[in-house]
Amino acid sequence: MQMKILKFCAFVGLVAGVALLSGGLSEAAPSLTSVAKRAAAPTFTLKDSTGKDFRLTDYRGKVVLLNFWATWCGPCKAEIPWFAEFQKKYENTGLVVLGVSMDDDGWKVVRPYVDKMHMTYGVLLGDESVAAKYGGIESLPLTLMIHREGRIASRHVGLTSKSNFEQDIVELIRR
Repeated sequence: MQMKILKFCAFVGLVAGVALLSGGLSEAAPSLTSVAKRAAAPTFTLKDSTGKDFRLTDYRGKVVLLNFWATWCGPCKAEIPWFAEFQKKYENTGLVVLGVSMDDDGWKVVRPYVDKMHMTYGVLLGDESVAAKYGGIESLPLTLMIHREGRIASRHVGLTSKSNFEQDIVELIRR
């Protein structure tokens, strides 16, 4: 799975680099799905680096930014500082950021990367079963915004602009 995602991630990184050099990523209106069309977020239980269980259902009542990423993914590296900033800025208004690493080499590569990137939010180690629950993860980064009632409000595949994420966050916190 990693090689397939790696090739797509490299392509997305190249496209993002061209977009940034030519004036940046497009700024769109919030990308939220209408309430009636929101699917329930698949539940999972994953462990953090200390072995503590994280259950997505434990965050009902919160807005969750759920980011699937990997240490070798260039676009993921660009988004990680934004997510740390969002966690700090919006945690008192109900936002929780969770990063799910899809690295095949596990915690031995993820732990040092988390420290290096100052990832101050919850980081979990994903696997094929969690990927399958979300319809398979064909490219990284993949970021889902989950509303307080546990329904997927938006899905961002590939590098997305910081302002698009923040628009979604602000809108979901208000509702």
